[in-house]
Amino acid sequence: MAMAALRREGRRFAAPLISNNPINPFRSSFAPAEEQALLGVRSISTQIVRNRMRSVKNIQKITKAMKMVAASKLRAIQTRAENSRGLWQPFTALLGDTPSVDVKKNVIVTITSDKGLCGGINSTSVKISRGLRKLNSGPDQESKYVILGEKAKAQLVRDSKKHIELIITELQKNPLNYTQVSVLADDILKNVEYDALRIVFNKFQSVVSFLPTTATVLSPEVVEREAESGGKLGELDSYEIEGGETKSEVLQNLTEFQFSCVMFNAVLENACSEQGARMSAMDSSSRNAGDMLDRLTLAYNRTRQASITTELIEIISGASALQG
Repeated sequence: MAMAALRREGRRFAAPLISNNPINPFRSSFAPAEEQALLGVRSISTQIVRNRMRSVKNIQKITKAMKMVAASKLRAIQTRAENSRGLWQPFTALLGDTPSVDVKKNVIVTITSDKGLCGGINSTSVKISRGLRKLNSGPDQESKYVILGEKAKAQLVRDSKKHIELIITELQKNPLNYTQVSVLADDILKNVEYDALRIVFNKFQSVVSFLPTTATVLSPEVVEREAESGGKLGELDSYEIEGGETKSEVLQNLTEFQFSCVMFNAVLENACSEQGARMSAMDSSSRNAGDMLDRLTLAYNRTRQASITTELIEIISGASALQG
């Protein structure tokens, strides 16, 4: 009986010490932890902080797991991407890479990923593609898009839907190989009319670095025209053609093979850049989650300590009131 009376008296005299403001029960249940602490709702505030700490820990586990998965995929793709660079380099030495050539029909092949959470590599490719279209648009020029990847599709459909010629998604659903990409390149060549194909992708340099790159593949007619006008392509006339094929047929075959090789390398390079960027993004997210967890732990300890201190004050105040 004496303890019950002590608690009643303690609550009656200690109530002004907890809060001078009236408590709104509807507001306190949804208010932030800091505001609830000021209102005197201590048990709810500690529970909210504890739940938030649990959520941050779960997010940190997910980001760490995603970083490990991205590292595993990067190791599998990186060697193939480096080996594929030897496919298109001979074509660059023979036919050159002339991004400044003036043609009427430009097709911009934008390569992005199907998934997000990989930094700004997709936005960079889309931004370059839009810049290329503005640069190669005019009264006598026409520019169209060929999109590879969901992320480029989501961004370019908003303002350039009528300029999109072909959309291909889920390219990386299966392991990439040259046969798959060559069939894809053949479909692009059959469905679009072009004078120049401009492939936009991210070239892999390191886990934390990638280089936005544009590769240009000219049509056989433009290659023959540039060869006749001189310049670097004029050296093609110094080669002898063996067999029954004409020069136009040889250029047609070379151009198709060049496009498939460049596409194969571009897709692999972009996949490497995607996994590297995802590793960096998930590492930053894990570190940010750790910093947030430290701050929440400190806030939880302070709230819990304040709750214990306030309860001691209530007991002491009640005891003093009974003695007085």
